[in-house]
Amino acid sequence: MILITGASGQLASMLATRARESGLHILTASRSPRADRQMDFDQPDTLDFSGVDTLLLTSAGYAEDDVVIRRHDAVLATAARQGVKHVVYTSLSKASDHLGFALAHRWTERRIMASGMTWTILRNGLYAELIGALAAPHAGRITAPFGHGAISAVTRADLAEAALTVLSDPAAHAGQSYELSGVEAFSVPDLAARLGCSYDPTSLEVERMRLAAMPLLPFQAPMLLSICSAAAAGFLQTDNSDLQTLVPQPQDAFAIACAAAENASLTGCQR
Repeated sequence: MILITGASGQLASMLATRARESGLHILTASRSPRADRQMDFDQPDTLDFSGVDTLLLTSAGYAEDDVVIRRHDAVLATAARQGVKHVVYTSLSKASDHLGFALAHRWTERRIMASGMTWTILRNGLYAELIGALAAPHAGRITAPFGHGAISAVTRADLAEAALTVLSDPAAHAGQSYELSGVEAFSVPDLAARLGCSYDPTSLEVERMRLAAMPLLPFQAPMLLSICSAAAAGFLQTDNSDLQTLVPQPQDAFAIACAAAENASLTGCQR
């Protein structure tokens, strides 16, 4: 049996739907009562992997590093103790190593490799939908300080499809780490040109002050700022992607990012 964690999140819920459509026998897990198994990574006594052969561990990365590491350690220790044979982990692409949330991903990869379970690492690139939303125009201008560096973003749908390929035959992908960045990089200036907007980026200092004034959790502002600064410094582009190994015909990530930017602008989710 396959268990997919983080089932209330967008990626995991998309994957669960596709897996069921394809005929895979899966269960979902999250804190939501709608999941097949209610689990809270902050409460180890709720973790139940009984009867599970393959665990798709969706990163619980939306927190400080120490919190994420504690959660993932509890999950992996319990999974190994309860007889899980194979772990598939949604990690972060190597091109994203300069982001403020990369450390916990790299720690988790090492922990999985030392767990005694077989494993597959899916090093996911940044979502095209996220880049579009963060660069949403306002009054005909995009001001997010992404610089002019290209970003190898990838769509959630392609990442779900890649994970489904692995879950369909975990043994065939045992011991593999897949770099799942987008195959065609684009920049925020490219996005502005496609949308017919001007690109007038603020400075990182101004962006830091803007984020500091927002009602964010302590870890959120530096996490968001690191995306801008890494893009501006040219660290989010890569020519090394295994995406087409698992998804032969990927979606147009640039088009998806543009649609997300337009939607965020129209719905008022802008800067």
